[in-house]
Amino acid sequence: MLLTQQQQQQVADAVTRAEQRTDAEIVTVLAPRADDYTYIPLLWASLIALLVPGLVHFFIGGLEIYPLLMVQWASFIFLSLIFRLPAITTRLIPARIRHWRAGNLARRQFLEQNLHHTQGGTGVLIFVSEAERYVEILVDEGISRHLDNGAWDTIVGDFIRRISLGQTAEGFIACIEACAELLAHPVPKTLPRNQLPNRLVML
Repeated sequence: MLLTQQQQQQVADAVTRAEQRTDAEIVTVLAPRADDYTYIPLLWASLIALLVPGLVHFFIGGLEIYPLLMVQWASFIFLSLIFRLPAITTRLIPARIRHWRAGNLARRQFLEQNLHHTQGGTGVLIFVSEAERYVEILVDEGISRHLDNGAWDTIVGDFIRRISLGQTAEGFIACIEACAELLAHPVPKTLPRNQLPNRLVML
């Protein structure tokens, strides 16, 4: 688990406190990674294994075809296993692709968590994909008409910094509090409602 039960409860409590200041319906989602990228390790292992016979022949020379094939297959199997380690897989993928996959998952979660069905269009999604160190805040039209996208940049940047330091729970709490501060004036609390669960959604 990325966060302990106690940390998850702390995040839920922060959402409860935030929603006492604003009509915004805040939902938090934490994913360990946006995609399993199963094809990436095989692709890299294949490309490198194709080069191995030529490199061996160039630096060593004199090997027959059968030993070269064995070296090639052994390289492919070894690299396929090593490249499947999450920490390595993530580094094999360009940031643009990782962020694109994480962004797609964030938008699916906005719909799956019913944030587009809130009264007054006040849904707010705080989405984190930890492996990609990706944070995005998505809001419905009832909030976007008051705040442009740039209003969230500082909050997102601070959250990403905390994730890089291994402070995901603290990042969530600080982000929720900052969102409440930002939303309290343009979308103040007017009705005692709670349309969506306050718990942290763990994917």
